[in-house]
Amino acid sequence: MTQKRFHAQRFFDGQAFLDDQVLTIVDGKITAIDQDITNIDVSVTGLVVPGYIDLQVNGGGGALFNDSPSVDNLKTIMTAHARFGTTAMMPTLITDKIEVMQQAAKAIAQAISEGVPGILGIHFEGPHLSIEKKGTHCADYIRPISDDEWQVLSRQDIGQIMVTVAPETVSAEDVTRMVELGIKVCLGHTNADFKTTQQAIDAGASGFTHLFNAMSPLQGREPGVVGAALLNNHTSCGLIVDGFHVDYASCRLAIQAKPQGKIFLVTDAMPPVGTDQTQFALYDRTVYVDNGKLTSTTGELAGSSLDMARAVKNTHHKLGIELGEAIRMASLYPAQYLYQNQTVMRGELIPGKQADMVVLNDDLSVQETWIAGAKV
Repeated sequence: MTQKRFHAQRFFDGQAFLDDQVLTIVDGKITAIDQDITNIDVSVTGLVVPGYIDLQVNGGGGALFNDSPSVDNLKTIMTAHARFGTTAMMPTLITDKIEVMQQAAKAIAQAISEGVPGILGIHFEGPHLSIEKKGTHCADYIRPISDDEWQVLSRQDIGQIMVTVAPETVSAEDVTRMVELGIKVCLGHTNADFKTTQQAIDAGASGFTHLFNAMSPLQGREPGVVGAALLNNHTSCGLIVDGFHVDYASCRLAIQAKPQGKIFLVTDAMPPVGTDQTQFALYDRTVYVDNGKLTSTTGELAGSSLDMARAVKNTHHKLGIELGEAIRMASLYPAQYLYQNQTVMRGELIPGKQADMVVLNDDLSVQETWIAGAKV
């Protein structure tokens, strides 16, 4: 048993801001919180908040998960994002060959069995998408679901599985089958109409991938996917708050329209996060970085260079969202979405939860990141 007494001069437990809180951490979990400042092992002066949880991470630290689905690549990506407060993530594989999906699943299984910190499972963004709304995904690999994909999706050793599918390419019966396997089904890269989208929600789809991007828009006579996302109160939406993917006014509108807790922040991050890269290869194209904006040679936005610390800053400063709520959008709400109806071990700093913590300075930049009570 390893025990640590951690003193936070300023502290946000996920609900309230407090001063001079001491966390007792035993084997990576918080067992008690008090104000007894004797026998302290660690004391920090910044604001201690719950660790950020990113459910859509394609790459970071110069690495793209698709390029080399390996444990080493996962460690590189996780290390890069931990610098910016991410303590847990869903490594995301975008549309690719079945062999790459199989390799990715194998890498995730190995990482989980080895206890690589922060790897929650895997997010398959594709390949069952709409050609019309493919974005930067490769049309050559977009395909109907087959037994090969079902074999990957049926694995029980790769943590939580999350998929992004287009409801016009995957049947309601397939959505229900995924949900029965414990998969979190999100709708995205879709040109579906409102009726088709609603049928997928009724079948068990519970989320929307990067709201507003690569989906049929809300119109007066056809609500589209965006309309379904905003109307269904029990569904959750990932939102990229980088100023490029979605106008800040549209971000505010979505947050006003959805019940509290149903919008969570994602980065959709690519290899440049944590580096000074100005370009990288994606499929047979080049993606260029211009003042933080990633654009492919074929003209589309190609993910982002956003990190979670900046997503929280933007949500607080650009959208005018109260700081505690901005932090919850990066921590508690993604945890609640991913582990709905299960015991949620992350997202708050209270007894019984894992000691995933971020120390912020006054401008909300990350000073330190702790995963399971260990500084990283």
